[in-house]
Amino acid sequence: MSTINKQRKKHGEGQLVMNAEKADRFTGRNFLLPILLILFICAYIAIMSADPKFVMTTMSWVTIGMYFLLAALFFFRKPYLKIGKDYVQSRRMTGDKRLIAADIGSIRVQDGYVTILPKKGGGWTFSRLLNRFNTAAMTDKMKSFAQVHGITFEEK
Repeated sequence: MSTINKQRKKHGEGQLVMNAEKADRFTGRNFLLPILLILFICAYIAIMSADPKFVMTTMSWVTIGMYFLLAALFFFRKPYLKIGKDYVQSRRMTGDKRLIAADIGSIRVQDGYVTILPKKGGGWTFSRLLNRFNTAAMTDKMKSFAQVHGITFEEK
């Protein structure tokens, strides 16, 4: 098994794992929030440097550096949607969240958007424009997921 996995790794394929759960994972790219944070940093520097009494202290540089680190964190933490056998999982602002099929009220699909509406709580929206998700492939998988579990599927 080890030699097969080494060969598969050389060819850029995933590893074989016995009795592993098959799940489809769609990743996007978060670029809007990092751009807004960098614009905020530029506005902060411009406003502070316009004041002739302002002196860039160590704390000012630390603040600017922390905002750059926050922008990098949001850029490199890719949003994702993982569709498992009986659940969907995604990264939200407070961490990874999982919805089992019984907790999903409906799934709504539009051109460039996939929205999962839980029975309680806010909906999960995955966008091609904002997060660069492959919504066409997501639509196919979500449609089959909804059919298997008897979830309302709306396509507009």
